Amino acid sequence: MKIAVITPIQHLNGVLDLIKTKGDVFLLESGTKTQVRKLLLDNHIDVILCNPNQQTYKIDSNLLQGTNVKLINTCSTGMNHIDVEYCNNNNINIFSLTKDYDLIKQLPSTSELAFGLMLSLLRHIPQSKQHVSEYKWDYTKFVGRQVKDLTIGIVGFGRLGKIMYNYCESFGADVKVYDPYKQSEFDDRFMLNTNCATLKKLVESCDVITLHVHVTPETKYMINKEILGYSKKSPYIINTSRGEIVQEQDIVTALQQGIISGYGTDVIENEFDDLTKSPIIKAMNEGENIIVTPHTGGMTIEGQTKAYMWAINKL
Repeated sequence: MKIAVITPIQHLNGVLDLIKTKGDVFLLESGTKTQVRKLLLDNHIDVILCNPNQQTYKIDSNLLQGTNVKLINTCSTGMNHIDVEYCNNNNINIFSLTKDYDLIKQLPSTSELAFGLMLSLLRHIPQSKQHVSEYKWDYTKFVGRQVKDLTIGIVGFGRLGKIMYNYCESFGADVKVYDPYKQSEFDDRFMLNTNCATLKKLVESCDVITLHVHVTPETKYMINKEILGYSKKSPYIINTSRGEIVQEQDIVTALQQGIISGYGTDVIENEFDDLTKSPIIKAMNEGENIIVTPHTGGMTIEGQTKAYMWAINKL
């Protein structure tokens, strides 16, 4: 078996050694799409090992057509970096971590980042750091919000949403949840008062809204001008899911109009395109209260090592 590794792995102890036990390994950890295609063709690659976080292109027909690739093994739960329809139509299997529950319950990294983005927005941490770097010392510009006295809304009560719920609750916040597919989990007395039957109800009542859902036709652009119009507290929005969950231009407009107070995101819609075209990054650079991190949610040494080892052993 010939395996092309097109994601960085050499910083993770033992991962390269493990994958070498599965076949002939060809490393191209940060190649362009053209370079990856050449690697696939020249070496008759059977398997691609990938991860979306550093990838600047999509694995699609332009990359795969005419190659020997039979399997794409992604060390992620999301698959928006792969043209799934093309692969299904061309007998190319896809392995992901989406349903590997024994593994992913050990991976809270993305929720940890979501909580960090929330605190950074609420306490103006990036701006405070920049202020002090200019040898200034005026706290009055950075008076923030206290988590304990806020109402925080969790959209999506899967693995990461539940972890985020626990973090926020442990800080004393009033936490509410919207997830129409998890109603049975709200039946006990403890969870009953946290359930929001509609997204509108959650948006109306929350100071912070944090998103923890997969991209589906139902969730794509679920946070948009219409739904944000129901907000009464000028909430902060946190997104560590996928850029497509929000209508990005609507986020920018809502910030400019004071409908929301800030946007913290680890993802943008067109991560595999020219980043200068991103309305979110552009607005951040123009001074809007936005924090963007480069899809670092699962990128911890501990989390990556567990995920990559698990994915490789699936071979």
